[in-house]
Amino acid sequence: MKIAVCPGSFDPVTLGHLDIIERASELFDRVVVLVMTNSAKHCAFTVEERIALLKKCVCNPKVEIDTYSGLLINYAKEKGAVAIVKGLRAVSDFDYEFQQALINKSLFPGIETVFLTARSENMFLSSSMVKEVCSLDGDISPFVPKEIVKDIYLRCKGDN
Repeated sequence: MKIAVCPGSFDPVTLGHLDIIERASELFDRVVVLVMTNSAKHCAFTVEERIALLKKCVCNPKVEIDTYSGLLINYAKEKGAVAIVKGLRAVSDFDYEFQQALINKSLFPGIETVFLTARSENMFLSSSMVKEVCSLDGDISPFVPKEIVKDIYLRCKGDN
């Protein structure tokens, strides 16, 4: 069984994230969506809340949702993963992700990093932009799964 890990902060999950997850599930037997903590980011949702939001949106039996607070490559080894899947929106994403891929490969030569490019309609989309649009009273419904729009508004605005 070929297992891939799709890590991220998913704060909150966007339609771009879901697209990458679904496309990865077509390439691998099992995809673990790994909710991680990024110390450089201030998250609006707790890890537990992000997992709950993902579970509302992901209905694919090939996809598992998990969390881990250690080194990604250690988790990948524990799971027996053959790949780490990362979505790329722009060249700036590639530079950072490429560096991570090289480090991961040096720490665990048995792993590959697979880059999936965002669809054109998701090239600009990020969780940070969703939170900003929401906080400024904008409509986020074109950017996030309908199942969690209200959750995001409640967190960002305190209303629905």
